[in-house]
Amino acid sequence: MDSLVLVAQFLTDPSNLMIIAVGTLVGLIVGALPGLGSVVLIALMLPFVVRMDPTTGIALCAIVYCATTYGGSLTAILINTPGTPAAAMTTFDGFPLAQKGQAGRALGIATFSSAIGGILGILVMIVATPLLAKLAYQFGPAEFFALAVFGMSMLASISGASMIKNFIGGAFGLLLATIGTDLTTGVERFTFGQPDLYEGIAVVQIMIGIFAGGELLRQATQTKVKRELIAEGVTRLPSWQDFRRIWKTVLRSTGIGTVIGILPAEGGKVAAMIAYNEEYRWSKNKDEFGKGAIEGIAAPEAANNAATGGTMVPTLALGIPGGGSTAIILTAMLILGLRPGPQLFVEQPDLLAGIFGAMLGANVCFLIYGLLGAKLFSRITLIPTTILWPCVIALACLGAYSLQQSMFDIGVMIFFAVLGFFLNRHGYAPAPIIMGLILGELIETSLKQSYLIYDGNLLAILGQPIALAFLLLSLLGICGPLIAKALGAFRDKQASLLTGNDE
Repeated sequence: MDSLVLVAQFLTDPSNLMIIAVGTLVGLIVGALPGLGSVVLIALMLPFVVRMDPTTGIALCAIVYCATTYGGSLTAILINTPGTPAAAMTTFDGFPLAQKGQAGRALGIATFSSAIGGILGILVMIVATPLLAKLAYQFGPAEFFALAVFGMSMLASISGASMIKNFIGGAFGLLLATIGTDLTTGVERFTFGQPDLYEGIAVVQIMIGIFAGGELLRQATQTKVKRELIAEGVTRLPSWQDFRRIWKTVLRSTGIGTVIGILPAEGGKVAAMIAYNEEYRWSKNKDEFGKGAIEGIAAPEAANNAATGGTMVPTLALGIPGGGSTAIILTAMLILGLRPGPQLFVEQPDLLAGIFGAMLGANVCFLIYGLLGAKLFSRITLIPTTILWPCVIALACLGAYSLQQSMFDIGVMIFFAVLGFFLNRHGYAPAPIIMGLILGELIETSLKQSYLIYDGNLLAILGQPIALAFLLLSLLGICGPLIAKALGAFRDKQASLLTGNDE
């Protein structure tokens, strides 16, 4: 209760409210720009943050971290280009719903789900951070490997009708993740003597190329097709019936996001993937997914925003960053003379209240910004493609170039734009490739560590209860759709035989 009182005191200070309002707006704008995001923004802020009061500086970092996570959903829905990797799953149903002339509805669902997921995740963090930190201790390399395999098992059911093509795309993503120098052996893999590939290919360039570039090329092939702009209903916000339909989805996904977020190095990307898959797995309306299902928007957005609170748990309680953004926040804390760990909860309660209060305020603030601005944002879908897409590609090139100021990165983006276009034409969805790329590094690293820990006996992974549970769930996830399909065919056959007998 003392923590909640301190949080309330932080939020009643007018200067803190001003910082929350301005920081949220800046984070929302940067999060919507493809290729940027919280890591870039917090890194740029670091020289200024270390000169601020510790509570104010770290709170400001936490604010933009929350806001950029939500901001990535705006471009994911409107132009099929996720502003951040955590918003990649939102494109599955957000963009199709916007194409149906319901952009305002899609943005409203994303805003509501993001805010509720974020607020609930932070409340859990306030109350249960010391307890949740103990859970993180239970995860070693074997458990992380099994968790990543569980994430890959989602390819059996999402993004496309062909399970085989999904797994081929995921395998290609895993292959892309191996490009670069192996940190364990020092061996260069698939670099072809190109120095720019020594550190691998950043997921941002591939993501921008496959999603934004591929969509541009697809629309460029339809220049002779008359595009009918659906103006009626574009700015309409979700109804109360929509909110009643998704509230269970939001609660489930918030729980998933919070738990996944507290695991070091996981974060919103994996949380969004697992939440979307689980919502699809248990949905009674599977045919709607991929075509504009509002549950397909609510699940990843609630999960990735809940994960922002979760990633702060290992950062504050263990001194282990939960992701790239929290790694920079941890650096700022160390520069300011703050020592993360269990003692932080006793020695610096005001600092923790500032962080918790700032994140709560940011979620409430972008809920207001999002709902008020949804009608304006949704009008982007009414802009003619001859004007919209050149602007999108210009921003995409800027985002790809901004990470390392390298023209090579723009070339990588263009290559994957062309590749994504041809893959999509032949029924290979881009999302499995991104999933394989994101999870590839975790799979490889945790598998190597497990190999060393168990002296080459990888079967010892099955002796770890948590790892075994995830692997069994993975097997169920892969076999489940096949069994369901076989049972469906058997029932259809039985029904046809009975019908034939009746006749």
